[in-house]
Amino acid sequence: MASDERYLPLADGNFFSTGNHPLEMLLPMMHLAAAGYEFDVATLSGNMAKLELWAFPPSDPAVKAAYEEFLPKLDQPLRLADVLENNLGPDSPYAAVFIPGGHAATIAIPQSAEVGAVLNWALENDRFIITLCHGPAALLAAGDDAGQNPLAGYEVCVFPDSLDQGANLDIGYLPGPMAWLVAEELHERGLVVINQQMTGQVHQDRHLLTGDSPLASNALGRLSVDVLREAFDG
Repeated sequence: MASDERYLPLADGNFFSTGNHPLEMLLPMMHLAAAGYEFDVATLSGNMAKLELWAFPPSDPAVKAAYEEFLPKLDQPLRLADVLENNLGPDSPYAAVFIPGGHAATIAIPQSAEVGAVLNWALENDRFIITLCHGPAALLAAGDDAGQNPLAGYEVCVFPDSLDQGANLDIGYLPGPMAWLVAEELHERGLVVINQQMTGQVHQDRHLLTGDSPLASNALGRLSVDVLREAFDG
């Protein structure tokens, strides 16, 4: 479940050119593909997934090959509402929902009723939710109109708010302050953020697999393969 958004509105009126972080998307997908899993890519609108190509590692042939392999589906994704209507149910072939990171995950996805329905389908049907860095912002969508979230009490790793408030501004990575902070909002909805720093930490809590940053991309892919194999292959 990828973002189709490019520009993140910031608190001071500036915009940040963003997208799905390429390593956070591609490394977990590479591990899962190597384990035999196939992917459908969906965005809210059905428009192409946006990537932070300025963060793409230019000298990594394995990542480049994976990008070229998945590019047709990234360029022509499914519309999430169509996936929800046609492909989800108790007998759905999907094993998991994967939401990559990148600041674009904080645009529209956390407020989407369709994203919430997909996440609730996963929880109700013993499928897995895999996400990292800013991707856990999507978990906010699982809440109901009363603010109750079925993931309340779950432990998660997420990109530290302290970096979006500090280093990312100091070095010019962000051109202005975030309008809201992911870890803070998750905490407000009852989820338990277990990391304060960016170390590459990954974590499993029931059917939720999370990682803290791009540094966690490889480990989250490995964890996902191990967990899905145990769940579905015996």
